Amino acid sequence: MHLKPWLFAALLPCTALAAGGSAGALSISSSSFTDGGVIALQQVGPDPLCGAGEERTPQLSWDNLPVGTRSLALVMFDPDGGKGIGTVHWVAYNIDPALDGLKEGTAGLTGPTIMVGRNSRGTLVYRGPCPPAGDNPHHYALTLIATDIPLGTLPEGLDRNGLLELLQGHALGAQSLVGRYGH
Repeated sequence: MHLKPWLFAALLPCTALAAGGSAGALSISSSSFTDGGVIALQQVGPDPLCGAGEERTPQLSWDNLPVGTRSLALVMFDPDGGKGIGTVHWVAYNIDPALDGLKEGTAGLTGPTIMVGRNSRGTLVYRGPCPPAGDNPHHYALTLIATDIPLGTLPEGLDRNGLLELLQGHALGAQSLVGRYGH
């Protein structure tokens, strides 16, 4: 998939974290949407102006975690949102690497296998895509980050910036999946 320069710039913080990991080994996929494909209505925000979706977290699978992975983190970021500043839709971390993925709709809130951080609205939930009507489709980069941080040690309530700051020097690899949505 060819990334546009602005999307590359949005993903750069996660790419920088991945430096030093095993290149190309880590993979992430979803049965909810394909890389570069359209995000399903089930994952979209429930507002009728967004398409009246179900706001369910996407199904995710991962493979080939780097050696030494002790916990995983996820960030879903819309670089087109916020009038070009970007919008964080989902921050999740303290994910057990023994899991091989997450079932659709099971990771929107903190639970026994995941801690959900703050989205751009400051709430501790998954926030489904909801671009303004008439905008070009937005791009939603969902990045999985493998870390050497022991499971359960990251504090509650982190936002994207706080999470990325704590992962500096602890990321072992990262891989992104990009979906699109517009209406």
